[in-house]
Amino acid sequence: MRNSTNIAITSAEASPGTEETTWSLAGAFIGFLSWLLALGIPFLVYGPNTLFFFLYTWPFFLALLPVAVVVGIALHSLLRGRVVYSCAATVLAVALMFGILFLWLMG
Repeated sequence: MRNSTNIAITSAEASPGTEETTWSLAGAFIGFLSWLLALGIPFLVYGPNTLFFFLYTWPFFLALLPVAVVVGIALHSLLRGRVVYSCAATVLAVALMFGILFLWLMG
């Protein structure tokens, strides 16, 4: 016979009552919409001549797309899923990033 002991499995580890909510999809959506809104701001300020400016500088603004999505995810999770506050904070942060980039490129 084998020399072994029986292991009793007890339910000492209780399963968590509430699971962590993931905010990545809603935050990513808010970040993308904020990027689209911020992309329209130069058109409101400078009019249709902005297209000629974007003709040569579009890679810079396209590079801000993943940054805007990550900022949206981060702010939405930091604000614990409050949609109104995270929308306002993300739009403000992304608009500031676009403004800084736009002013830097304008020289």
